Amino acid sequence: MKEKFMDDTDCRLLDLLQTDASLSNLELAEQVHLSPPTCLRRVKRLQLAGLIDRQIAVLNTDRLAEMMGHGLTAIVEITLDRQNAECQEAFETRIAGDTAVQQCYRVSPGPDFVLVVHVPDMPGYQALAQRLFTTDANVRNVKAYFSTKRAKFEPKVPLGH
Repeated sequence: MKEKFMDDTDCRLLDLLQTDASLSNLELAEQVHLSPPTCLRRVKRLQLAGLIDRQIAVLNTDRLAEMMGHGLTAIVEITLDRQNAECQEAFETRIAGDTAVQQCYRVSPGPDFVLVVHVPDMPGYQALAQRLFTTDANVRNVKAYFSTKRAKFEPKVPLGH
């Protein structure tokens, strides 16, 4: 029988960290009613268990566009000609190495992959398409949707506690 690893306090810690990873250990401890050393041990345990992948800053793309010039976000569907495991792994590895690719999902049914990419502009997308799709003989179909507005972006995983 598998031992229960997470309790309500762990869920509250994860929820708080998803909302604001810049909270200090003292602030976290106060919000979940733990001593700071206990809180720190729990967060370390959650990290070691692989539940916290990394802590990052989520940038505001609209503000960046105002300051640096427009950016272009595209949701791209990719269908491969050969879908065996080796071909999918090879494509996924190549895609994951490109900094313009923010997210990559294997999906079913429909296309084989759905990507979220961010580039400076349409010529930037054309360069990305040439680099990642056109030169790959196994890419059968590419369908891109270009974002005109991001109405919501929430990387937070609902924990249901």
